[in-house]
Formats: sequence, C-alpha cells, structure tokens
Amino acid sequence: MPASAPAYIEPDQLCIGLYVQLELAWWEHNFAFSNFKIKDEGQIKALRALGLERLRYDPARSDCPPLERVTASAPAPIEPAKPNPEEVARQQRAAKLSALRKRLAEVDRKFVQASQQVKALNQTLRSRPEDASKQAGEIVGSMVEALLGGSGAVLHSINSKVAEDSYFHSLNVTVLSLMLGRQLGLDSEDCHILGMGALLHDIGKLDIPSKVLLKPEPLTRPEQQLLQLHCEFGLRTGHKLMLDDEVLRIINEHHEYCDGSGYPRQLSEAAIGRLSRLVCITNQFDNLCNPLNPRDGLSPHEALALMFKQYSARFDAVALKAFIRCMGVYPPGSLVQLDDQRYGLILGMNPSQPLKPTLIVYDAGVPKHEALILDLEQEPRLGIAACLRPSQLPREALEYLNPRQQLTYFVDPSNSR
Repeated sequence: MPASAPAYIEPDQLCIGLYVQLELAWWEHNFAFSNFKIKDEGQIKALRALGLERLRYDPARSDCPPLERVTASAPAPIEPAKPNPEEVARQQRAAKLSALRKRLAEVDRKFVQASQQVKALNQTLRSRPEDASKQAGEIVGSMVEALLGGSGAVLHSINSKVAEDSYFHSLNVTVLSLMLGRQLGLDSEDCHILGMGALLHDIGKLDIPSKVLLKPEPLTRPEQQLLQLHCEFGLRTGHKLMLDDEVLRIINEHHEYCDGSGYPRQLSEAAIGRLSRLVCITNQFDNLCNPLNPRDGLSPHEALALMFKQYSARFDAVALKAFIRCMGVYPPGSLVQLDDQRYGLILGMNPSQPLKPTLIVYDAGVPKHEALILDLEQEPRLGIAACLRPSQLPREALEYLNPRQQLTYFVDPSNSR
C-alpha cells in the first residue's frame, strides 16, 4: 500500500495534542527530539518562534485535528517551497556527512585488505620464509607511499567487525610507527626501514610456545624469561631472511628502554638505535590498549597519559612528545563528552588540528546505523569537554557507540577535509 502524502499545517493551526515532525536538523531547534506530541502552550510558542511557514504533522498519531485556518479563502494549490538559507545549509551538511561516511568506509576497506596481507605474511614466515622479506616489503611500501603521498594523512580507529588475531598488533605498530616517523620528518627510505622493523618486530614469537604467549594468568619467572628471548629469536630469524641491519636492530631492540630497564641487553638511550626507540613507543602504546585480556585494556587517552606521566624515562623524550602530538589530545578510539553534553566516540584525528577530531555522536532519536558523524573542524562552535572511561557513560550510550575491545588503526591519506 503506497504511503500517504505528508500533511502540513500553518503555525496558527497548532494546538495541544498534535504530533509534529520537524523537518530541521537537531542544531536548528531547541527541542529534545524532532518528532513529538505537543503537550503545552510553551511548546506551541516555541514552534511558532521558529518562523516556519508550515509544519509537518502526523494525523494518525495526533489526539485531535489542527485548528481551523485563520483565513477562509479557498485552498490554493501548494507550490513547492522556495529554498531558504537554512534548507541550503542543511543540504550542504547532508552532502558533507555522506562524503565523510564514504571516506571512512574506504579506510575500513583498506584496513581489512592490509590485515589480510599481514595474516598471509605470518603464514609465509612459517611455510616459505625465503619469500617473507619481499612480501613484507610490498606491504610496507604501499603504506609508506600512502603516508608520504599527501600532507593531510588522518589517523582513524577502525569500526570494521574483525576477529581478534595477533597479527593486528604488528599492523597497529606499523601504522603508528609510520605516522610517528612522518611526524618526525623521516624520509621515504628511513620510513621503509622503520615500517619493516615494526611489521616484523615480533617474528621471534613464532619460536615461543603458544601456551606461554596466550597464557591469561601472570607468567612465572621462567616463562617470562622464555618470552623475553623472542627478541633474540627474532634477530636469528631476521638474519635468515637477510634483512637490512637497521631492521634487525629494531627487531632486537624494540623492548630496550632509555633508562636501561628494558631487555634483552638493558641498553641505555645512547646505545639504542634511533628507529628502535620509535617502535618501542608504539609497541608499548598498543600493548597498553590491547592486552591479552581486553578487560585490562586502557583507553588511548589513559595509555598516553600513563606513558607520559609515569613511564617517560623509558622513552626518547623528543619522540614521545611527537607521538602525543601525532595521536592528538583525544586519540582515535577515545570516548568523549561534548560541550553540549552529548557523548561521542573519536574516529579520526588530524595532527594539524589536534582539538578538532572526527567523531560519531550518540543521539537516542537517531537510529544507530544512521548515527551522526561530526567533523569538529567544520563545527567552530562545538568542542570536547572531557575524555571519559566506558563506565562513565550511560549503558544505552555505550551500546550505541560500541567502542571495540580490540582497538585497531589505519590511515586515510586524503587531504580533502
């Protein structure tokens, strides 16, 4: 059965009991919802104050008919409403939102493609190690090209529904390391070495029994010592793959801390390779956000704060500050509250605009699959009031925003914001 045509009335016909449907965006009126039943004269006054020539209403959901029109003249054919500035602005916003959704979907698609390549690389390392170096180089090469190809690369958290496999850690560390290298001004050659070291930093874990790698309880002292051998095992495997010396150094040193408290050789800052120090930072960050037990994971904001306030002696000071700039004040994956009290989940961060990320917003009146996505760079009057833990959000808001237990990152090289 075809849907009936929308019903419209003039502001003078409003009365208590009518169910109105405002054809306005949420920021163009002060009501809690765009669709509601009029309950009092105050709402009628507020509706008339909007200055609209006509309002849409739903006869089936109204308690009474509208008031008679003030003029008794014969009804004239309804002419199409002329576009007004508010309508033009609404259409522009809708077009920007559509473009943003498409861009985010493309980033998700590229992430899934890259994660499948990394999964295949892990299989190659076991079955055909002689091909692994070339395969890793191709993966890193495409990522370096994307990052260095434009000035507006944006870091995104990924909403794709993906399995929680260990190879996402190496992909995360690679993406974050390349973003950090770019922030520090590394050239293409150094970025390629950095990416190779980051992608292969844990290859030594192939020689560690899974019962140790996946043990949920705290490791015993002997198990901890065995796990720490993965750096030396990785160096041995890297030699077989004939990797570059600087790549081998990253594999062997990614757990060395500048204060000498790391492993396997307890090196101090001057003795640790420049690129190794970068991977040490990104590896620590991802381990804090994505531990073996997801319930122990920190939010990106908490992980950065912990690294800066309590662990700063472990890291290269210049590189750590650059990483914080790179991740932003509100890193992708963070839960926040806006100035207008709405809750949001950070999706993307542009290092040149650290206070103006892209986020998805909780609105009970909007279906989850149509959730509003805001680019705060386009919203000069709106800002972030606070970064929150999941426990600080109402249950319905948390279920709506659905922050992933497995936090994954990828890059949108587009500079068209």
